[in-house]
Amino acid sequence: MLRKLRVGLATLFFLFVTALFLDFTGTVHLWFGWMAKVQFLPAVLALNFGVIALLVVLTLVFGRVYCSIICPLGVMQDIFAWMGKKARKNRYTYSPAKSWLRYIVLVLFIVSLALGGGVLAKLIAPYSAYGRIAGTLLAPVWQWGNNALAYLAERADSYLFYETEVWMKSALTLGVAVVTLLVLAVLAWRGGRTYCNTICPVGTVLGFLSRFSWLRPVIDTDKCIECGLCAKNCKSSCIDLAAHKIDYSRCVSCMDCIEKCRKGAIRYAHKSSRCTSSCQCDAPAQEKVSDSRRAFLAGGAAFVASTALKAQKMKVDGGLATIEDKVAPKREKHILPSGALGARHFAQHCTACQLCVSVCPNGVLRPSSDLLRLMQPEMSYERGYCRPECTKCADVCPAGAIRPITREEKSSVQIGHAVWIRKNCIPVRDGKACGNCERHCPTGAIQMVDMEDGGKKKLKIPVVNTERCIGCGACENLCPARPFSAIYVEGHDTHRII
Repeated sequence: MLRKLRVGLATLFFLFVTALFLDFTGTVHLWFGWMAKVQFLPAVLALNFGVIALLVVLTLVFGRVYCSIICPLGVMQDIFAWMGKKARKNRYTYSPAKSWLRYIVLVLFIVSLALGGGVLAKLIAPYSAYGRIAGTLLAPVWQWGNNALAYLAERADSYLFYETEVWMKSALTLGVAVVTLLVLAVLAWRGGRTYCNTICPVGTVLGFLSRFSWLRPVIDTDKCIECGLCAKNCKSSCIDLAAHKIDYSRCVSCMDCIEKCRKGAIRYAHKSSRCTSSCQCDAPAQEKVSDSRRAFLAGGAAFVASTALKAQKMKVDGGLATIEDKVAPKREKHILPSGALGARHFAQHCTACQLCVSVCPNGVLRPSSDLLRLMQPEMSYERGYCRPECTKCADVCPAGAIRPITREEKSSVQIGHAVWIRKNCIPVRDGKACGNCERHCPTGAIQMVDMEDGGKKKLKIPVVNTERCIGCGACENLCPARPFSAIYVEGHDTHRII
């Protein structure tokens, strides 16, 4: 019964968290956006003390149920492990904990966070890793399916579905997502929760707490016949049957051992419910843990708490001609959303989970290929511009990298400023009147003035008032010049109110 309850809750969390990365309508986020905010690392970075306290208490009472129910990467590993068990039953065996590897990875992870969030932290963070897999690999498949339904609905004179654009935002992110998926699939297929108990920093921190959990699987040595079914089905490889001992730092409270035991020798009970004097299931009481290691883990926990396919081409009405794709300019400063506050704050809090990229309705956000900001979202305006009334990225960010912001506040935050390139401008290059940038600027920061050598045509060129420009990118996106826009946006390291 406990296992069925765990599987049911895990399925619900996994499906809805995945849907957050697939949904392009905003409906799922409206009801289940909180599931992203209860992920451990995003809650720590956002200093969401209520969620942190809840997860700590949950672990101290029930063990590592976070890893088996709430964490989508953990549930995904369980799916691969289940597939592996279908191929060969009773495939696991007890193995000693690789504590040295866990602690080294945790130290490197903490150092990476302390230095402003390095590449390592982005790569191994569990929620972020799953977000890249879902947003990069699953989202296009979901969108293609939606477009197929939209095509069929259109033929039936129905508008129940509408077509959406499918494009791969970053080749590097695609490669990282594929490699991450393959590594996790192989590890889970062969060894169950190998990643969780050797690499994952969240698993290490929660594993330390779970040593002191109130409820845990307990072995009754009077009933145990040492058949080995519990150890052979433990995907954490943490049941030492010879010693009747369970390593609770690696146990994820999946309840598989309880279900497999035919004699009822394993039960989920209070840690003081010692079965016999020879039972060693109360691991923290007898396990020799050095003071230095315990101090290190406690300090570490405290520190953590304080497209393969080219995009569909745009065509003019009637399909008479194709419009040449725009090429992104070489910006000296990258552009970040309004709620990011600035480059430093964003780098310290962003886990590169790609949730904001998935929900951006205008294709403005995409993962960075810069090694210093690997996979962190940045803005570019080849496909759209950042509408002043849109705050979806701020609404969904679970780590506090993009702070919540109102529509009114967003219109007054300067994330960058427009820069005019004379040689690319239509009036200068082609001798034709334009003014597209002025017409579409939402803040009136662009004015057209007479060109000195305009001759009899009296052609006008744009002048940018950088004090009024908010860097939304409407001018860059709607500039008719191809392949490079005649006007583009340079980002600011620190955002300011204008």
